[in-house]
Amino acid sequence: MMAMAACVPPNPEDVAQMDFHPTYGAVNTRLLDGELVSVRVQMQGARNIDDVIAFNDCAAAQYTLIRGAGFVRRVRNDVDKKGPNWLGDGVYTLSDAHPGGVHTIDAEVVAAGCAANSIPMV
Repeated sequence: MMAMAACVPPNPEDVAQMDFHPTYGAVNTRLLDGELVSVRVQMQGARNIDDVIAFNDCAAAQYTLIRGAGFVRRVRNDVDKKGPNWLGDGVYTLSDAHPGGVHTIDAEVVAAGCAANSIPMV
C-alpha cells in the first residue's frame, strides 16, 4: 500500500507552493487625501498578480493599523511586470467602521495572515 502512494503524482498547487521563494522589495505609502492612501510595492519571484496584490494588501493593512483605523477598502490595484520585477500600485480608503463593498479588508485579520505567511508590511 505504501508503494502505491509513492506513485501518485504531487498536487500541482503543492508543488507551486514549495517552489515559491519571493523576494519582497520596497514598500512606499503616501496619504493622498484624508482617508485615501497610495501603496506601492516591489517584489521578485511572484507566481502571478495575486501574490503582488497580497503584498500590497498587507502593506495597506499595516498602514491602516498604524493610522488607528480598523478597515481598508481597495479602490484599485494595478500590477505591472518589468523583467523579473513585479510592481504593485494600489489605492485604498481607510475607515474606522466597516465600509462595505467587495474589496473590504479587516486590517487586523489581514495583518495577522501576512505575518503568518511571512509577507512583510510597512
